[in-house]
Parts: sequence; structure tokens; C-alpha cells
Amino acid sequence: MKKIIILIVLLFSTLIGKSQGNDLDKGQVGYVPSSENLQNREWFRDARFGMFIHWGVSSVLGQEIGWALSGKDVDVYRQNMNKFNPEKFDAAAVVRLAKDAGMKYITFTTRHHDSFSMFSTEYSDWGIMGTPYAKDVLGMLADECRKQDIRLFCYYSLTDFYRPDYCLGNVKKGSGIKGDCDWDAYIQFMKNQLTEILTNYGPIYGIWFDGHWDQVRRLENGRNGNQLRAWNYDEIYSLIHKLQPGCMIVNNHHLATFAGEDFQTFERDLPGENKDGGYSADAIIAQDLPLESSDIIGRSWGYVTNDTIDRSVKDLVHLLIGSAGLGSNLLLNIGPTPEGEVRKSHKELLLGIGDWLYTYGVTIYGTRKSFMKPADWGVAVEKEDKIYLHIIKPEKVNKQLILNHFPHKVRKAYRFETGKTLVFKTDKKVSSVSLQIPEMDPNAIDNVIVLRVRK
Repeated sequence: MKKIIILIVLLFSTLIGKSQGNDLDKGQVGYVPSSENLQNREWFRDARFGMFIHWGVSSVLGQEIGWALSGKDVDVYRQNMNKFNPEKFDAAAVVRLAKDAGMKYITFTTRHHDSFSMFSTEYSDWGIMGTPYAKDVLGMLADECRKQDIRLFCYYSLTDFYRPDYCLGNVKKGSGIKGDCDWDAYIQFMKNQLTEILTNYGPIYGIWFDGHWDQVRRLENGRNGNQLRAWNYDEIYSLIHKLQPGCMIVNNHHLATFAGEDFQTFERDLPGENKDGGYSADAIIAQDLPLESSDIIGRSWGYVTNDTIDRSVKDLVHLLIGSAGLGSNLLLNIGPTPEGEVRKSHKELLLGIGDWLYTYGVTIYGTRKSFMKPADWGVAVEKEDKIYLHIIKPEKVNKQLILNHFPHKVRKAYRFETGKTLVFKTDKKVSSVSLQIPEMDPNAIDNVIVLRVRK
């Protein structure tokens, strides 16, 4: 009897765990991706590196874009619209910077938690068209992305701290909001704006949702409980895939993927690590979808006055390499100034990454996660008949690197940088390969060994 009770408790706990944060929404049930969507997924897997742009009216205050309105007087906050005049914004220069950095796509915040729309919309007077600038930023970016062969993705916030029809969740909305919560009206508002984005701006390769967590109960241990309200993802996801079948959906909900989502993203976290600000404790890594990790250059997403920029080119390249080693893209963020400029420190760092990718891009783009797990010396990635060993910590390799449980026959081993052939030995009994690496540059960003194999 005791064993039966224990089994029942374990089963109940498992069921509860599976429903955390997703008990009301199941996504687009029965979704079958189009052939165009499947092709876009493969392109996305190959891309490996993208630019995230967090920008909006909060930049006028120099406060973090996601939280600048939370708990603040909404009428006072609204006055910032009259001060937002980013005359120095140059869409062509931003897209060119992404290309020079080696990035293949841009994800732009069309509307963040403060509900400020960075595009021309009929459904709100709270947006870029109501500023002295009065230009459609999304439209300019879309045009330049097409001209310069960069794919455009659109961030769109589910959470809203500004509108009265958005029902209060975990986080404080703005104060002094006049009007009542009307959830059905808010869902329709989002569908209306998403329809505008997907019909007025040409091909949109992805919709990047954020804010699911505001309508999920927080447990005492900090984990996800049940949902407060349903987001009606079946309606929203179906609408997106109907308007643009090739458009990929991702939702930054920090959970296992829902039906209808086309790739999975991890905020400030490499897939499965859940550290350094990661929020993925309840996430289950998708095995059949592309992966992405989003991260920041400094300490904030949007433009924040005196933001600390303490990462180097080497740090950021290592982040890119680490992402690729886990089969993930890296979506690296910039936050333009209220004048519309990319900060000098951001630009210099991105160009530094681009310089590295100019030489090493072949070892990143189009690669896939290796059978080898990340090691103390670095990571391995694979492409066709090559395995690239990215040795980012050469001090962990003392002239010899042993690769255990190696399933392939090595035909040749050589240094990527010089093409110099390396001596190696294979022990078939224990399926190991021993590489002789006489010297590596301890000051280099990366030391790459190439293994040509027969699989």
C-alpha cells in the first residue's frame, strides 16, 4: 500500500510539473509547418548569429526598456513621446553594421512592455508616429534588410503596462491608467497589430514573443505555477502562419515549446545551462527545433544611462562559439540612444566580432552540434566531413588532446590557422583519438583544430 501511495504522489508531481506555466495554453494544436517554414528553419540553423535591437521611447529616460513604465505615472511617462526625436537614426547604417559584424538576421522590438509601437499602426496613438520624428522605423528597417539581404524578425510583447484592457499580472502596470481590464479586447488588439506587421512590411521571418511569464503564478520557490489567463495562442499562432506560412514563431516563455512554435529561445542563457541570469529552470530543450540564445553586450537591453560595458571582443566571440557548440544561434543585443545612434562601444565590439568571423566564419556558419559535449578546453562543432575543435582555453591542453568515445575514422588533423598537419593516434580498443598539439597561441581568441573524418 505504501508503495502505491508513493507511486501516486510521484505521478501527480510529474503531471503538475508538466503543467507549470502552460495549463491553459497548448499552442497551435495540430500545426503542420509549411515547406517554406521548414526551409526557413534550416536557414536559421545555418545562420548562427543575429542582431537584437531593443529600442523605444524609454531611451529618452535612459532607463531599461522593459520596466521603465512599471509602477510609474502613465501620464507623466506619456510625455516622453514629445521628447523622442531620433533624427540620427540611419536604418542603412544599422543593417550594414549587422552585416559587417557577421550577423545574418535582425530581431527588432516593434512593441515592448510599455506598449510603445515602433511602427505605423491604426490601433494605437501611443507610438513612433506620434513623436516629433513621426517616421516608421520598422518600415525603414524592413526596406534596408531587403536591400542588404538581411532577414528581419519582429519582437512583440505580450505583456503591456500601458493599456487599460491588459489585465494585471505579476508585475505592476503604470499607475493612473483609466479604464477596465478587458482580456478579449486586448487579445484582439494584439491580433490586429500582428496583422499589420505581417501584411505591411514584406517578408517577416519570425515573430519573437515575450511576456508569457506575467500571466503565470510565481511559486514560493521562484518556479512557475499555473497560468492566470490564457493567451489564446491557438488563435494567434494560426493567424501568423496563415498570413505568412514561412514566418517562424518563437516565445520567450522559459518553458518547453508549445505546438506551433518553430524554434526555441533562451534568455541570457545557453541551452541547458540556466546560469548567469538565465531563466530556463522549467525549460525542456527541444530536440527537433532550431535553438537560439539571446544576450546583451553590457548590463541592459535598452539604452540605459552609464550602462556598464565590460565584455571584450574575446568574451563575446567565446559566447558565440559556446552557443554554436550547443547547437544554438546567438542573438546579440544593442540598444540605440534616444537620438537613434548605435553606441560607439557597441559598434566597436560588433566590428571586432566581424573581423574574427571574416577568418573563422566557416567554422561557425552552417555547423551543427557535435556528439562531443563541451569540455574544459572548449567545444566541438561539425559540418559535413569536418569537425572543428574550438580550443578557447589552451591552458587546459598540454601539447596533447585525447578525445574519448570517438565514433569516426580520422583521415586528417590540421591547424585551421596555418594548415599545418598534426600527428594523431587512434586507439580502436577504447575508441579514442590522441592529438599531438605542440603549440598554441595563449593570447589568441581561439585556436581551431580541424579533423577530417569518415562517418
